[in-house]
Amino acid sequence: MLLHGPEAQQLATYLGWLLHGRRGAFAAGILFVLPSALILWALSIAYVSLGNLGWMQGIFYGLKPVVLAIVLGAVLRIGGRVLKNPTMWIISAAAFAALAFLRAPFPLVVAMAALIGFVGGRFRRDSFLVIKGHGESGGPASISDSRQPTISRTLRVAAVGLAIWWAPLLAAGATLGWTGVHFQQGLFFSKAAMVTFGGAYAVLPYVAQQAVETHHWLSAPQMLDGLGLAETTPGPLIMVLQFVGFLGGWNHPGGMSPLLSASLAAGITTWATFAPCFLWIFVGAPYIERLRSNERLTCALSAITAAVVGVILNLAIWLGVHVLIPKSWTPDWAAIGITAAAFVGIAFRKWSTVSVVAGGIGCGLAAWWLGIV
Repeated sequence: MLLHGPEAQQLATYLGWLLHGRRGAFAAGILFVLPSALILWALSIAYVSLGNLGWMQGIFYGLKPVVLAIVLGAVLRIGGRVLKNPTMWIISAAAFAALAFLRAPFPLVVAMAALIGFVGGRFRRDSFLVIKGHGESGGPASISDSRQPTISRTLRVAAVGLAIWWAPLLAAGATLGWTGVHFQQGLFFSKAAMVTFGGAYAVLPYVAQQAVETHHWLSAPQMLDGLGLAETTPGPLIMVLQFVGFLGGWNHPGGMSPLLSASLAAGITTWATFAPCFLWIFVGAPYIERLRSNERLTCALSAITAAVVGVILNLAIWLGVHVLIPKSWTPDWAAIGITAAAFVGIAFRKWSTVSVVAGGIGCGLAAWWLGIV
C-alpha cells in the first residue's frame, strides 16, 4: 500500500520475489494480469463490434448498477478500517471536497494527505497511527545475501527498470508521433501509475475525468461500460484502464485500422500501468523489513487511506448520477432497485462479487426482454 501502483499485482510480484527472486517476481506479476488482459481485449473487441445490439445493451444496463453497489461497498469497507477518529474523518471529508467542489488534481490530494500524515504523526501520534504496523517476521532470514539492499544495487535496478518501462513508450512516440494518442496514453497512464494509492477505485475518478473530459478518448457511458466489463473478468479492477486505452485508440486511429490502433493502445496502456510495479518491487522489496516498524510512514499511509475513502465516495457519486438519474435527473427506478439489492447483498449478506455480477447481467437481460432498456 505504501507503493504507487495497483497493490494487488504488486503483492503477487512481491510474493514471487520472496519465493524465487527475479524469476519468481516476473512469473507471478505477469501471470497475475495476463489472463484478464487477454480476456478484456477480446471483450473490448466484442464491445465495439456488438455494442449496438439490444441484448448487449441489456447486459451493460444490469452491470452498471452492480458496479455502483460494489463501489459503495468499498466505501464502507475501507472507511470502517481507517475512519476511527475525528482526524481521519476530517481528512476524508477534505479529500472529497477538494475533488468534488474544488476540482483539485488527484495527485495533489494524495500528496497533501501523505504530507499531513507524515508531519501530523510526529505531533499527534494517536490520531494518525490508525493502520497498525506488522509484527516481526522471518523475512530477512529468507532473503539471500545477493538481494540485500545496497545503494549500488538500488541504482542499477532503478536504471534498468526505468529503461524497460519507457523504451516502448518512447518508441511509440518516435514512430507514431509525440502528439499521437498512443504516446499520450503511455504518458498519461504512467502518471496515473505514479498516483495509484489505495487501488483502482481511488484513481478511477482521475482517469475518468481526464480520459472523458480532457482527452476525449471515450464517453462517460463508455467509461461505465468499461467498469462493468472489468468487473466480469478475473484479475484486478485496474484492468479497466486497458479498456480506456482500447477505446481511445479505436476512436482516434490516426491513419491505422481502428482495431490495430486500439490493440496497440491497449497494450501500451497495460504496459504503462503495470511495468512500473516491477520497478517498485525490485527497488523496494529488499527494504521492506526496514520499513515494517517505521511509524511515520504508517501515519502517512493512514492519512492516504482516509483520503482514499473520500476519493472513492466521489467516484460513487459520479457513478450514481450517470446510472441512477441518467436522463434529465429523472430517476431510473429499475437501476435503483438493482443497485439497492446488490449493495445489501455485498455489504450485509456477504454475497460474492461473481454472484452479484451474474445477477446484474440477468437483471439487465430481463430488462431488455421487458422493453425497459
